[in-house]
Amino acid sequence: MAPVTTTSTQEHEDLKPTVFDSSVLEGQSSIPTQFIWPHEERPSDDAPPLHVPVINLAGFLSGDPAEVMEVCRLVDEACRKHGFFLVVNHGIESQLIARARSYMDEFFELPFSEKQRVLRKPGELFGYSSSLNGRFSSKLPWKETLSVHYSTRKNTPTNIVKDYLRNTLGEHFEEPGSVFQDLSNAMSRLSLEIVELLGASLGVGRAHFKDFYEETDSIMRLNNYPSCPKPELTLGIGPHSDPASLTILHQHQVGGLQVFVDDKWCSVSSDFDAFVVNIGDTFMALSNGIYKSCFHRVVVNNQKPRKTLAFFLTVSTEKVISPPSELVNDSNPRIYPDFTWPQFVEFTLNHYRADMHTLKMFANWLHQNKN
Repeated sequence: MAPVTTTSTQEHEDLKPTVFDSSVLEGQSSIPTQFIWPHEERPSDDAPPLHVPVINLAGFLSGDPAEVMEVCRLVDEACRKHGFFLVVNHGIESQLIARARSYMDEFFELPFSEKQRVLRKPGELFGYSSSLNGRFSSKLPWKETLSVHYSTRKNTPTNIVKDYLRNTLGEHFEEPGSVFQDLSNAMSRLSLEIVELLGASLGVGRAHFKDFYEETDSIMRLNNYPSCPKPELTLGIGPHSDPASLTILHQHQVGGLQVFVDDKWCSVSSDFDAFVVNIGDTFMALSNGIYKSCFHRVVVNNQKPRKTLAFFLTVSTEKVISPPSELVNDSNPRIYPDFTWPQFVEFTLNHYRADMHTLKMFANWLHQNKN
């Protein structure tokens, strides 16, 4: 089904596209109404750079006491303030990242009818989705995504990512599937090393959070934010915090990630050799609110598409999310009730559009349901 072409140059359009087809939308002079955000929420051009520490992960893993102490200090400082840092020397080969990015380009260049073969169904976490596949009808993000299930559970197929892409997109996606499987394996390993780092920086020990992530279902996501004819009117994705425990993001060259710190939006620089790491809501709860799940958004531009690779680490479904006793005391009492990851998923999928108040609203929802 082809999109309806909009021709008006007015800021607000009455016509609505039936699909998010970037090859059509990029060539228009204006954008449809449901992508236009309120004036007070639109992006500005004056976002200063955010100081995000660059963490030498190899130094932490080496066990050198001085290196470990310095890395933990930098991570602790960043996570208490805004929850973002960069990691380098992470052990993921640049050639693997480059191949994955090439196949990501190949997927997003497919005709819309081909992408429909892997369309995400309502209430599910995995598959292809654009703004127009969601449950919202206004303030839509200017983006499309492909989310793939990754699992470290026992009895899960070894090549779960590869099999999914080949079975849904066809035999020609056998090789891309292998590459995304390898990248998912590597990012899963990296995420567990970062969890160790967070345990050490919080002072509860490297191994403390290990049990939460030994057998879990995570998400590998490909994001495409096409160039936009009116980037000043919309957002690639609106202000939100991530529900998962950790997000590990590869940005490449085109910037656009902004973080809300000290009552202003700040930009995060792009670096091919580094991964951006940010704390999610679930780990914020695990740390009893000490480490921040920061409010962030993505802005778009009218020159180049922005494509990113993201890995979302989630807690094992059976685990109760409750902070260690060392992080609870008279000066820092319990903030959030115990909960499980499936409960949080249900809330974010069916009841609430993620924003800076997600955890607070979720806690209220849990309390109401218990009553």
